[in-house]
Amino acid sequence: MTTLLTPLTIRGLTARNRIAVSPMCQYSAVDGMADDWHLVHLGSRAIGGAGIVFTEATSVLPEGRITPDDLGIWEDRQIEPLARIARFVSRMGAVPGIQLAHAGRKASTARPWEGGGGLKTPERGAWQIVAPSEIPFSETYQLPRALEKEEIQNVVRAFHAAGVRALRAGFRIIEIHAAHGYLLHQFLSPLSNRRADEYGGSLENRMRLVLEVATQVRSSLPEDIPLFVRISATDWVDGGWDLGQSIVLARRLNEAGVDLIDTSSGGMVPTAKVPFAPGYLVPFASAIRQQAGIMTGAVGLITEVDRANEIIASGGADIVLLARQMLREPYWALRAQDELDAEVAWPVQYGYAVRRK
Repeated sequence: MTTLLTPLTIRGLTARNRIAVSPMCQYSAVDGMADDWHLVHLGSRAIGGAGIVFTEATSVLPEGRITPDDLGIWEDRQIEPLARIARFVSRMGAVPGIQLAHAGRKASTARPWEGGGGLKTPERGAWQIVAPSEIPFSETYQLPRALEKEEIQNVVRAFHAAGVRALRAGFRIIEIHAAHGYLLHQFLSPLSNRRADEYGGSLENRMRLVLEVATQVRSSLPEDIPLFVRISATDWVDGGWDLGQSIVLARRLNEAGVDLIDTSSGGMVPTAKVPFAPGYLVPFASAIRQQAGIMTGAVGLITEVDRANEIIASGGADIVLLARQMLREPYWALRAQDELDAEVAWPVQYGYAVRRK
């Protein structure tokens, strides 16, 4: 029986278990550059036994950052600081992954502990934000400018170039961020996309940009490197993006060479009513897995080992991705080994001491 601790092979890589550290923004970069904080934050989760460790949303263009303090991969000088992280994560036995992102109309904001909300003046570090249509995320955010067609192609090229840089940095899984109300999700959802050209209107048109990005990023990768896409399976709003459309998209992404759908939800509008509960997104991951014939990742308030193991054992998803619980407990994966009666794979620097009677 497949369990949480069963190794996972996708294309040319094998993760040591089905536990992944979900991308979590740290808002601690300068000019998009990773520093010691990112190394220690991500490295500690690799030491803690996770099978896959993802960077936070890493912007493919400077204007695509959520805050001025986000990681970036839009220029070559950002490669080596990220490569340092990928090398250490690999050395600790985990698979290093990177999430490529563009925030669209949710860009140019303050850090959460500084109040969040849109930055609107150059004095505060603001820049012009873009989106499919001139519809702001909320009244506290800037009014975005609608992208021209050539600018849309610039976004596609930026994702492609970011994929190339990610490979040079040593990442072994690439994930495209098309969830949480950021740019690619904005094109998918009728709530934010009111375009009248080939990128708006019908489902086929609204999926176009995500499929173009996935196709181009896939083309930048060797055959043995997996490609994931994170989506919001639903906007939790009538008339918005929903599970049925997500299943159609997942089928098309599968055809484009995507290997796994990282299944999240929400983020499109601030008024959505989300029924938060442990494992509340697992049914979406399960439905996409069964109906689109593609591997999925489950997220959403997964905190307990037995619940995570049941998700995998029942076929609800192929991996579980933990975020806040990994902040509380960086060595959660080692606890999972103990609770599931496996040998706990302490790093050698700790193992000789913790095993001593």
